Amino acid sequence: MTDVQGTAKKIIANVERAIVGKRQQLILSLVAWFTEGHILLEDVPGVAKTMLARALARSVGCNFKRIQCTPDLLPSDVTGASIFNQKTAEFEFREGPIFAQIVLADEVNRTTPRTQASLLEAMAESRVTVDGVTHELSPPFLVIATQNPIDHEGTFPLPEAQLDRFLMKFSLGYPSFEDELKMLEMLQRSHPLNSLEPVVTAQELVACQKAVREVHIDPKVRQYLMSIVHLTRDNEELSLGGSPRASIALFRTAQAIAAIRGRNYVQPDDVKRIAPSVLTHRLILKPESRLRKVTAAQVVQDVIDEIAVPTLENQP
Repeated sequence: MTDVQGTAKKIIANVERAIVGKRQQLILSLVAWFTEGHILLEDVPGVAKTMLARALARSVGCNFKRIQCTPDLLPSDVTGASIFNQKTAEFEFREGPIFAQIVLADEVNRTTPRTQASLLEAMAESRVTVDGVTHELSPPFLVIATQNPIDHEGTFPLPEAQLDRFLMKFSLGYPSFEDELKMLEMLQRSHPLNSLEPVVTAQELVACQKAVREVHIDPKVRQYLMSIVHLTRDNEELSLGGSPRASIALFRTAQAIAAIRGRNYVQPDDVKRIAPSVLTHRLILKPESRLRKVTAAQVVQDVIDEIAVPTLENQP
């Protein structure tokens, strides 16, 4: 797991040359990328959501495309379309912005459900089908979708089933006073993002994705993980708990966080640390729970506190 930890450290150190004070969010981003998942960033404008996506792409030498989601955006504007070439008298496929290794779907809730759905095949299967022809996407493929939790006018909220397709959801939040002062100093002469150079190759990141799957998970930890997900299904505050996809997501992300920490086995603390980002957006609160100001994050924490943490021995 040294290679995974070393690769993560290189990427984090490089991105932090442009983005300050967001170490935990950077780790979560790498967890998602190392497990071939996708990220939903819900945060207010101006907190470096786009910068995060661009900095990750620059650090790994991946091509980056941005989709600015608007109500008039069509599915073909995302996936691409077949265009008639008069010279050859044949249709030619023109790739859309989804054909990149890192795709930023900015303000994804501003576009229509039909266009939102055009992302689903790419996110689930790393391929796009247009006019009956399937096109494979180049690995490592990562979608980072953003949405503004404050402005709801003229938006199309993501359906619960579509939220479940995102491996993780988290926020960047405002920087601290000291971090924002440092940010102003960094931006004085030029944007630090312009000076970022690749520190890892795309092939190295794909190798990390394969290595993460080899991380050992003790049967006790698997049972602990499953207990957390199953307890959400019986929680009195929820009308819908975690799906089997949530169990798989928690399993994979626990492997990744362990590898990033330099271990080839998962500890219960890895599961506890990653569970809120994996589970919160997959849970649906009952209307009466919302009225009592109960949040999904509180429910996840209550579930974690309720389950006894297993003790492990003889780790590899």
